[in-house]
Amino acid sequence: MRRAIGLTSATALAAWAAMGIHVGLAQEPDPQALEEHRPGPGTTYVPEFDVMPELKLAQPALAADLEALGVEPLTTDDFQTAQTIYFQRCAGCHGVLRKGATGKALTPDIMRENGLDYVNAFIQWGSPGGMPNWGSSGDLSPEEVDLMTRYLFHEPPQPPEWGLETMREHWRVLVPVADRPTEKLNDLDVENLFSVTLRDSGEVALIDGSTYEIETILPTGYAVHISRISASGRYLYVIGRDALVSMIDLWMDPPSVVAEIKVGIEARSVESSKAEGWEDTYVIAGAYWPPHYVITDGATLEPLKVVSTRGYTVDAQEFHPEPRVAAIVASHHSPEFVVNVKETGKVLLVNYEDLSNLRVRDIDAARFLHDGGFDSTGRYFLVAANAMHQIVVVDTVDGALEAIIDTGGQTPHPGRGANFVHPEFGPVWATTHLGDWTVSLIGTDPEGHPDQAWKVVQMLEGLGGGSLFLKTHPNSKNLWVDTPLNPEPSIASSVAVFDLDNLDGGYEEIPIGEWSGITEGVRRIVQPEYNKDGTEVWFSVWNAQDQESAIVVVDDATRTLKHVIKDPRLITPTGKFNVFNTINDVY
Repeated sequence: MRRAIGLTSATALAAWAAMGIHVGLAQEPDPQALEEHRPGPGTTYVPEFDVMPELKLAQPALAADLEALGVEPLTTDDFQTAQTIYFQRCAGCHGVLRKGATGKALTPDIMRENGLDYVNAFIQWGSPGGMPNWGSSGDLSPEEVDLMTRYLFHEPPQPPEWGLETMREHWRVLVPVADRPTEKLNDLDVENLFSVTLRDSGEVALIDGSTYEIETILPTGYAVHISRISASGRYLYVIGRDALVSMIDLWMDPPSVVAEIKVGIEARSVESSKAEGWEDTYVIAGAYWPPHYVITDGATLEPLKVVSTRGYTVDAQEFHPEPRVAAIVASHHSPEFVVNVKETGKVLLVNYEDLSNLRVRDIDAARFLHDGGFDSTGRYFLVAANAMHQIVVVDTVDGALEAIIDTGGQTPHPGRGANFVHPEFGPVWATTHLGDWTVSLIGTDPEGHPDQAWKVVQMLEGLGGGSLFLKTHPNSKNLWVDTPLNPEPSIASSVAVFDLDNLDGGYEEIPIGEWSGITEGVRRIVQPEYNKDGTEVWFSVWNAQDQESAIVVVDDATRTLKHVIKDPRLITPTGKFNVFNTINDVY
């Protein structure tokens, strides 16, 4: 008979106490406690895979010594159930092979050191460090918590690889190049178009920045992570977390998907070539699984070159089997892609002049690289190393590491960051933090302000922790900062705005959720994005999939409500990307 893991053992209670969690001896929390622990839409982990949960992977055997510890082998059905739960809820933070990244490593040797009850407690109650409380929230039943505890004592299964032949099987040209228009057929102001991620419906909405009308909604991969625009402004490339890249021709009437390719099983990043003479030539996509990047044809998405990112970490120099590709940007100065490898902490400068003799400059940086953007000149790329609470600076002209900066906050999360001229310190780039309320301003002008370059010159106090994005514009005097993952609903549904001419004056809190007119849900406000001219800033009101969401447009100069875009088709809107600003790296 399968052993039921004791939730009320002394070991479990000690583990909970160590985390500051005090519970009674009942197996089940009372209904009110259950509701209090239930995460809202911004913290509930929505499945990131559309393929992996259904994969029938080989089941690793259980070590004999673990059976002696009371860990019984999983049945075939139990293994499949546990694998599905892990891939849906855990792999994004802990990695497919459980080697750790944003979340800690969950390999069997570590589980053995902690013991069954301790592991069970963490799954049940979570931790202040960001681990969701899967059991007490009701997301996992007591039986599922028990199952996942035992699953972690088994070796992780090996998912399939995804090479060139498999990619070609998942590559489709829906409209051949010869059949596409030779001139723009619609009357859209493409430069002021917004590509808006509809996360849980697996779509993007194209919204006119002048009329606020939804021009079209297109099916894409699940949970589109980013939108990128070709250098010419004609093609929009989006990538879903299921690793499906969709290529949209903005000249068509209406704009339509003309090609697509699935570059793996899970992914986050896509970019097009932007160097002079190479505009629109190539598209690169980076995958989480398998860990690799793929260079494709810019007009058809035909896969041309696949390169693995498996290798050794920059610090311990230990081999890592799952170094996932995070942010990718295209250099404006040379025919190179800047590829950031999360787990190894390496920045790769991939020269695409000759794909048969690929030249890659390998820069040691810091772990775990996540997201970032250029400084105002487009020369320096700044990327967050989440685990080290640092920002890495790469000089894309000299092709070298420029600096590694301690941000002074917990877990920097800049998105693309924000560039502006500080009244005292000159040009700066800003980042928010997931773990606290700080906004760090970093000097970016080594020639004009050498004493301030690559240093945190000022730290601002924002609304609270849980910020994901901040934004300004060259034509604006405001810096907008969201806090969608803050546990306090009033903070999650508001944003902070700073006056760039008076940063010491603190922030003004703007109640975007209230302005939306939506009364249900937490109304998490995420990702400020400017229109082309910098006169308006758009915010997503992100509710659960079965609740009303919206986009709120604010007049930047007066900080007043200008328009609310509501439509039942706006299902969980998150990221928004203005075409002009995205092409030109304006943020």
